[in-house]
Amino acid sequence: MSSAGGAGCPRGAGKAVRGKVMIPAIALVALVAGAVVLLLVRGGDDNPGDGATELAEEFLRAWPLDDAVEPAAELTDDPEAAASLLESVNRNLSPEGRETVAVGKPGEADEKVPAGVVAVPYTVVYDLGEGLPEWTVDSTITLVPATEDAPTDSGWLVHWDPSLIHPDLADDQTLMRTTAKPERASVLAADGTELAGSGQVWSISVWPAVLVDPEGAWAVIDALDVGVDTEALAERVEEADPDRAVHVVTIRDELYEEHRDELNAVLGLQFDQSSRPLAHAARSLVGGVNPETGEGTSGLQARWDERLAGVPLTSVVIAERQSASTVETLVEGEGGIDGEPLDTSIDPAIQAAAEEALAGQEQKGSIAAVRPSTGEVLALADQPLDFARSAEGRYAPGSGFKVITTAALLEAGAAPDEVLGCPKEAVVQGYRFHNQDEFELGPDTTLHEAFTASCNTAFIGHRDRFEPKTLRETALAFGVGGEWESGMVTFDGSVPAAEGESDLAASLIGQARLETSPLGMAAVAATVAAGEFHQPILVPDLAEEAWEPPHGLAASTVEDLRAMMRATVTEGTASVLRDVPGEPHAKTGTAEFVAGEDGELSTHAWMIGFLGEEDLAFAVLLEDGGSGGSHAGPVAAEFLRAVVSRPAS
Repeated sequence: MSSAGGAGCPRGAGKAVRGKVMIPAIALVALVAGAVVLLLVRGGDDNPGDGATELAEEFLRAWPLDDAVEPAAELTDDPEAAASLLESVNRNLSPEGRETVAVGKPGEADEKVPAGVVAVPYTVVYDLGEGLPEWTVDSTITLVPATEDAPTDSGWLVHWDPSLIHPDLADDQTLMRTTAKPERASVLAADGTELAGSGQVWSISVWPAVLVDPEGAWAVIDALDVGVDTEALAERVEEADPDRAVHVVTIRDELYEEHRDELNAVLGLQFDQSSRPLAHAARSLVGGVNPETGEGTSGLQARWDERLAGVPLTSVVIAERQSASTVETLVEGEGGIDGEPLDTSIDPAIQAAAEEALAGQEQKGSIAAVRPSTGEVLALADQPLDFARSAEGRYAPGSGFKVITTAALLEAGAAPDEVLGCPKEAVVQGYRFHNQDEFELGPDTTLHEAFTASCNTAFIGHRDRFEPKTLRETALAFGVGGEWESGMVTFDGSVPAAEGESDLAASLIGQARLETSPLGMAAVAATVAAGEFHQPILVPDLAEEAWEPPHGLAASTVEDLRAMMRATVTEGTASVLRDVPGEPHAKTGTAEFVAGEDGELSTHAWMIGFLGEEDLAFAVLLEDGGSGGSHAGPVAAEFLRAVVSRPAS
């Protein structure tokens, strides 16, 4: 519940009941009597209410939605009290809109008013957001003749009384909007366990007056390794009121328990336990929730915020201005609807295996895993957890893209045993292309051998077999460059048409302007495993909306790609997987990119593939350093071994 409005109570003497205006005669005697002379001076109007109605309409137009209330307040006979209550109501209701829908004729109020006083009924409709988009209020503006001491152009003043805003509102009261938020629903894994739900957290703060060993406190906080700038914290504590707590950080319960003894040993640290929505697994995918507003800020929590949050119950109440205590509930919205849990296809055991495989790496990295037969997303893991680069990241795929390049050759009639050659380098329009570590295999190298050894020059040397759009069109059969609806934010790949020979040459080996995500490359491997593309789906409810490619692959192409990916493990660059159970198939990739402003090159390390004995395809990416076989390969091997050894579900 928001706090009641600001200080300053209206001084109008009128009392109100719903739909009626009752103005004590004594309170208006002076106003009416004082106005007689002015009316005589004006010579008397045949219809003095006309000016009153115009002023009432002017007041309603001047009544703002924010704190700029002076123009409206100045039209009243008590500007100070009017401004105070108008500000309070605006602040407490925070309406998204308010529209005057009707202004009645003078004298149409339910009860007669003293002579010389005009009552103008009006109707306004408030928009208080999703929970209460339309709240209609009927009330009355009472106008009195202006006096010689306070003349106006119209000859009238709005008589200020709280009932002008709402007929039930009295002195020392205000209107308030209250919002009762339902408990946020959980994000669920495929087996119904929680990926995100309510969890315990601890808020850590410093009590400066009690802190006797600041350096010791900073050391304990540093040991939490949660990114607290202890130098800046020391300055904040030094400048703070000694008896006012200084917030440090909020941490999860498991981290607090790990450091409980050290934290509690520091005199001057304080701890407050509470609960809030937390991601328990797949944290980069699930995303976060703003603890103050309860709104999803990233990942699935943001994408599905409306579903997970439910509909809050919005009410408008009359409250005491000083205490904010409720006097009367005027209206309740149609909210109070609990959030609906979000079912996902994440397999907790496979997700845990992916996270564990990345945990020991110093580099940033991601693992994506999908079920080839259906496209279901089984795992999305990232390190660090700043965002779901496994699904949203944009990277050059490097030699992993040779799966698509090779498919284009096979679809055009090439055979695995066709001789391509594999020289040490190839020069295209002055650009020098070479193989990793500048190896060469000789002129008798076949397509099969070039694929398993990842020979760049073999493919570049046959660039004349490709039209500018060939790679883009072939990539669509693998889902790369499509428009997915997976239930999460994804980068679905980009394969622009080649612009010139050098651009085409670089594209053939997954460089140039080509970009994909780890999930996109897992889908490439899954297409080979299944024989056709199934769009990755995270939220099963969206399966019927999945994107479909404009064309597929020939059965012979799929068969040849499977054989070459298996040979890459048994005799080629993915030999690190040779002893992994489950008959792994793979393709390695090393993608160069410009790492800094000085033009220095670095590499991303890739390995993509699938298990022939499991319905699982994967992509592993390690950023900024290393090669696919020697760096991404061991991570893939650890991941796959954990997958095949997991307990049967």
